[in-house]
Amino acid sequence: IMDKNLIIPDSDWELLGEENELREKLWSMQRTFFEDVWFRFSHKKSAFIGLLIIVLLMLFAFIGPYFTPYSFDTQALDFTDIPPLLEVTNIDGDLFYITPNLKVLNVSPSGKLLSALDKKHDNPAEKVTYFTFKGKEIVLSYAKKPAALLNKEGKRLAKDNRVWNTTFLLGTDGLGRDLLTRLMYGTKISLIVAFIATLVNMTIGMIYGGISAYAGGNIDAVMMRVVDIISTVPLTLYVILIMVVLSDGFLSIIIALSSVYWVTMARVVRGQIFSLKENEFVYAAKTIGSSQSTILFRHLLPNAMGPILVTATMMIPSAIFMEAFLGFIGIGIAAPMASLGTMCNDSIQMLRTNPYQLLMPSLMICLIMFAFNYVGDGLRDALDPKLKK
Repeated sequence: IMDKNLIIPDSDWELLGEENELREKLWSMQRTFFEDVWFRFSHKKSAFIGLLIIVLLMLFAFIGPYFTPYSFDTQALDFTDIPPLLEVTNIDGDLFYITPNLKVLNVSPSGKLLSALDKKHDNPAEKVTYFTFKGKEIVLSYAKKPAALLNKEGKRLAKDNRVWNTTFLLGTDGLGRDLLTRLMYGTKISLIVAFIATLVNMTIGMIYGGISAYAGGNIDAVMMRVVDIISTVPLTLYVILIMVVLSDGFLSIIIALSSVYWVTMARVVRGQIFSLKENEFVYAAKTIGSSQSTILFRHLLPNAMGPILVTATMMIPSAIFMEAFLGFIGIGIAAPMASLGTMCNDSIQMLRTNPYQLLMPSLMICLIMFAFNYVGDGLRDALDPKLKK
């Protein structure tokens, strides 16, 4: 039974009116196209998180090197292959860490690497090495694995404590270079290569695909056959062949990626221009005497920017992976410059003994690719008018 108190009397109702503006008015905040795109993009959690990760990665790559005391090629040969977490041995209040190269390092309680102990002499027969520290003798035994320090009675001392490496937060590689600093420079190189290659590919693809679709006929047939010929061979093979011909380096990678990756963009632009060039605004532009280039570059291409931006966003992780792959197989950025691919290549031989050296750049590649893929997916949904609620 309906409650009489919930019934609104007729006297409380008011007619909206007969004006057209009032009839068309929506009970919501009016937004421009770009405000609407941002609203839908920011309300998709995965896309917003991906954008936030990209911003943090750019700060890490471009601002981070100014806050580290090391460079990508700074070597500390006494501190090679040092992990982020140190298992140390306490002898009379002093902490010591045994490196994989059977060196003994003095470590502070806060995890700072102080110095490498001076080697006194080695006894290969008994598999022991003698070091000196503050006038005392420190004995290292490597007869059994893992190597351990010996006490005065000759018994093995257990590694009884763990401290974080505060000198090199992510550890060092086989040449004593700081992995955190190299990760910053490697991420910076990968992002720069990806952004420049994507910008060049987007420009070439837009011009090529736009001219092909707008011209149509035989011109379109010939231009698309060129794209088909390039697409018959895997793009990865094209890039590798170009890199073999060119010398290793930053510019060579950009040229290689910019030479072949534009075909995907050209096809996307061609399809969009075909769907737009028969619209009324194109005929209106022709009627007022607009030139062919004006119609293409000022009317058609701006109206196709949604799919173009989504495709460009999806091309960035592909370019980053290709740059890392080229560095991994040894034809990417020339040493000693750091890139994510060269870092993986340098650490692959140390996978069993020092897995952290491969873990860091691999995680960075995955993080970058996931972030850009989520942003591209969010842009695709935000720019699609069919999804507007």
